[in-house]
Amino acid sequence: MLVIKSPGARKALKILLPAFAIPATVAAGAVLLEEKQYALISLAVAVMATVLFAAGFEKKQTGTRRLIICAVMIALSVAGRFIPLFKPVTALTVITAVYLGGESGFLVGAMSALISNFYFGQGPWTPFQMLAWGFIGLFAGISGRYLKKSRISMAAYGLISGAAYSLVMDIWTVLWYSGSPDIKLYLAAVVTALPHTALYCVSNVVFLWLFAKPFGEKLERVKLKYGV
Repeated sequence: MLVIKSPGARKALKILLPAFAIPATVAAGAVLLEEKQYALISLAVAVMATVLFAAGFEKKQTGTRRLIICAVMIALSVAGRFIPLFKPVTALTVITAVYLGGESGFLVGAMSALISNFYFGQGPWTPFQMLAWGFIGLFAGISGRYLKKSRISMAAYGLISGAAYSLVMDIWTVLWYSGSPDIKLYLAAVVTALPHTALYCVSNVVFLWLFAKPFGEKLERVKLKYGV
């Protein structure tokens, strides 16, 4: 596993990758590159998500153990996308982030989108899904201490995450349809997607309300047992 030992380099990467490099890569890919080059953008986001994850750890042993847990959460997320209507990807991403950190959450969210789309279909939407789920995980990790306090806080974050995911994907819809930003088209896309967004928000709330605590308790035990 990649290890970044310099504290300064780790801190810089933890700021620069999510704040500038990853969003800029997705935006540039959508605006500047041809549609068939989406695979290059998806690969770039996956690499940067892995580097961001590595920046969270000084010791290889700790990072490797946490990576194994993240791999399990990614596998559960991918399997969860086969559930009709309700999709637990966001919930599992949030749970991972809250108990393992924002870098882990970003990795689980981004890689869940990439890997599951090998079945559901890769396309220019994949980088946007990776970006949306990745940031949902990252911000959940930043807010982790508050989200752990109550089911209501966790459920509220799931509600907000559902709306945020839809808003990000509507950006892709506009760029795919018109090839350039268009606020009127974007608002139309947002309104059209409201039923789907509402269902997605409800599914997030249900999964987090029911499973955040039991999943979290198991992750805490694993962290304690293996020194993660």
